[in-house]
Amino acid sequence: MNTDKRYMRMALRLAARARGLTNPNPAVGAVIVKAGRVVGTGFHRRCGLPHAEVNAIRRAGPAAKVATLYVTLEPCNHFGRTPPCTEAIIQSGIRKVVVAMKDPNPITSGRGIRKLKQRGIRVVMAVLEAEARELNKPFTKYIRSGMPYVTLKIAESLDGKIATRTGDSKWITSPDARAYVHSLRRTVDAVMVGVNTVIKDDPLLLARTPGVKQPARVIVDSTLKTPLNAGIIESVRVSPVIIATTRKVSSRRAAAYVKMGATVIFTASKKGRVDLRDLMKKLGQMEIIDILVEGGGEISATLIDERLADRMLFFIAPKIIGGRNAVPSVGGDGIRRMKDAVTLNIMNVKRFSKDILLEAEVN
Repeated sequence: MNTDKRYMRMALRLAARARGLTNPNPAVGAVIVKAGRVVGTGFHRRCGLPHAEVNAIRRAGPAAKVATLYVTLEPCNHFGRTPPCTEAIIQSGIRKVVVAMKDPNPITSGRGIRKLKQRGIRVVMAVLEAEARELNKPFTKYIRSGMPYVTLKIAESLDGKIATRTGDSKWITSPDARAYVHSLRRTVDAVMVGVNTVIKDDPLLLARTPGVKQPARVIVDSTLKTPLNAGIIESVRVSPVIIATTRKVSSRRAAAYVKMGATVIFTASKKGRVDLRDLMKKLGQMEIIDILVEGGGEISATLIDERLADRMLFFIAPKIIGGRNAVPSVGGDGIRRMKDAVTLNIMNVKRFSKDILLEAEVN
């Protein structure tokens, strides 16, 4: 492994520590090296706090002079919640900056690099660019579309069922697979389910690890039938609850949820239901840029049909449920012709004690 890649991998590992904590900002890591020795490291910890480059420069102190900075994203060159990082780099005396990827945000894209070059700083681009892009896919989608990056999680039997014909679904997957899902929740801005899942399972949708950041919870509820005593509503002080509904519901009913502390947002309707594309736009306006959808079958079908799901996580248990009336993992009307099938690109396969996880993206 060459030197630039070695230090950039270190910067990427630092950036990954803040995954889900910096939104709507990207996750960024930085490493400062001088004479073959690391003299400063840093990562962006939370939106509004100093960026990775500034943290690394502060740790390096005077040693930053004539050193090399490795950073996973192009340094910003504008005043936002914090001052521009290009100025801090210039003032530190750093003489070379190695960048993994250009910032997709048009406010910065290319400008930070140009500013550094104008000040005589050597800039090397695209070192481990693919890894950096993978880390910040949610940020990139949000910047370009205004909508969150959507991960659809499905826990199913080997024959594609998520519940028996009586609706029983606990538990399809093993404890270690379910623990993995809990670890995913703390890396996203929000977890979303349909109202039928709330009524049937009464989930809290929290990461069951003490002291971690909890996701907001989003309920898709076209007619506002979420029970006011549901666990998710009663735990609103732990993390926010957002209920998405349509304008056909009464304002009095909506006010009851607001009184409990939930936020009710009204979307356009599609076939009498919440229009999920409009919902995603509204969630983006709320600076929710990374969302994990945990079912059920009808929401999964709509997200897939409308190409709203960016990534899919299929947790497959070695069980056969069977039955024509058992609940399929993807509902809806389905396709009529095989040529219309949604095709996926399998990115990763992970094995648990009993189950398999297939991670895929839509082609």
